[in-house]
Amino acid sequence: MTRNGGTGEKSTMIEYLVEQRYSDLPSLVVERTKMLIFDQLGCAYVGAELPSGRLALQYAGTLGESRESSIAHSSRTMAAVTAAFVNGTAGHAAELDCAHATEDFRATGHPATVIVPAAVAVADRQCSSGADLVDAVAAGFEAGGRTISAVGGLSWMRSEHGLYAGCLHSIGAAVASAKLLGLDADTTRHAAALTLGQAVSPVAFFGERRHISKSITKGGQPATAGVAGALQAAAGLEGVDDIFGAPGGIIDTWGEPGRESALTDGLGEDYAVFGANFKFYAAGYPIHSAVEAALSLLADNGLSAEQVRSATVGMPSFAASVVDSRNMPTICMQDMLSVAMVAGRLGFEEAHSSALLASPQVSRLRKAVTVYVDDDLERKQPHGRGARVTLRTDSGEVSRLIEHPRGHRFRENNVTWDLLQLKWQSMLEPRMGAQRFAELVTSAMALEGLDDVRSLTGILAG
Repeated sequence: MTRNGGTGEKSTMIEYLVEQRYSDLPSLVVERTKMLIFDQLGCAYVGAELPSGRLALQYAGTLGESRESSIAHSSRTMAAVTAAFVNGTAGHAAELDCAHATEDFRATGHPATVIVPAAVAVADRQCSSGADLVDAVAAGFEAGGRTISAVGGLSWMRSEHGLYAGCLHSIGAAVASAKLLGLDADTTRHAAALTLGQAVSPVAFFGERRHISKSITKGGQPATAGVAGALQAAAGLEGVDDIFGAPGGIIDTWGEPGRESALTDGLGEDYAVFGANFKFYAAGYPIHSAVEAALSLLADNGLSAEQVRSATVGMPSFAASVVDSRNMPTICMQDMLSVAMVAGRLGFEEAHSSALLASPQVSRLRKAVTVYVDDDLERKQPHGRGARVTLRTDSGEVSRLIEHPRGHRFRENNVTWDLLQLKWQSMLEPRMGAQRFAELVTSAMALEGLDDVRSLTGILAG
C-alpha cells in the first residue's frame, strides 16, 4: 500500500487506514493483533465479576436487549453500542488489560479495552469474518495510538490540559467500527469527529475509590463513543471533515508542538500493535516493575515477607504520581506491592482479595513502603515504567532495577501464545471449564480463518 492523498497531511491517516485490508498486514502484525484480541476477551470475562462489570451490565439491562452483540460471561445479547459499553467497562476492571507506549516511552493508555470491545461488538452485529476483525483492530490501534502520540501522550495531556488522553483511543474504536461497517473515508472522518465529543474526560476520575469510574472512563465510555460515532456517521449524521487539523480540532487544541507528524510517520511500517505492553500482574501498570523486582529479590535471596522491614521504590515522577498512596487498592503501590510480597504473586484473586488486603502482614508492610522519584530513571525514561526496589531486613538490604516489566514492548520475547495461555488458564478454566477454554484458545489462534466471529464470541457467553 502507498499513502493516499486527502484533505491534508493531518487527514491522511484516515484515508490510509480505510484503504488498508487484512491482506496488507504482515504476518507478525496479524499474530500480535490476535493475541491482543484474545487477551482483551479474557479481561472482559473475568472483569464481569467485579463491581464495575456487574454494575455496567445492570445499567445496560435497563436499556433493553437486542440480538446484535454478545456480552462476555453472560447469556444476554444487546445492541452493539451497549455491548461495547459493558465489555469495555468489564475489560478494564481487573487491571489486566494491556497498556501502550510509543517508541519514546510516551504512554497512551489502554487501547485494547477500548478498541477490541468496540470492534467485537460491531463484528458481532455485522457477522464479520475473523480476518476483517483483525484488520479493524490493527487499524484502530494505529488511529488511537497515533492520535495520542500527536498530543504528547498521557503526561502532556494531564499536565497541560487536565484531560485523560487515553480517551482518544475512542478515535481508534471509531475507525475500527467504521471499517467493519464498510464506511468510506469521508464518512469515517465524520465518525471520528462525532466520536470525540462523546469520549473526552478530565482526570478527576482517578480520585475515586471503587475502580468504577476508572473502568468506565478507560474502557466502556470511549468504546461506546467509537461505536456510536461510526453508527451515527453511517446514518448520515454530520461531524466535520477534519477533526485533526481543523481550527479548534485535536492538534490545534491539545497537540504538543512539533508532534503533528506522529499521525502519519511510518504508516505501513511501524505498527502500533507492537507498542502494546501485555500485563501479567493484576494491578496498575506502573506497579508491575516494582512487583517483579520485589518478588525476584525475595526468591533469589531466600527471604520471606515477614523478614522485610521496609521497601523503597524509585520511579520516574509521572509513574510515581499515578500509583503512590492512591485510594484504589489495585492502582496503589503500597497496597499491591505488600499484597504481592505476602502472597508471593499478584494474580486476579490476590489483587481483589479483601481478606488479604486487610491481613496484619499486608497492613504492616503497607506502612513500610515508600515511593520516591529516582533521578536516574527520571533522566533516562521520564515516561517509562521502570522501578528500582530496595528491601531492607535485619541483616541488610538488597536492591534490584527493572527497567521494563515483563510483557513490555522493549523486553525480548515479551509475549507468546504459550505465555498468554498460562496467564489466562488459571483464571478462565475454573470459570468456563477446560473444554471451553481450549476452544477459546484454538479459535483465537485461528481467528483469521473464521467466517463469522460469532463462533469465537459465542464461547464467551455465560
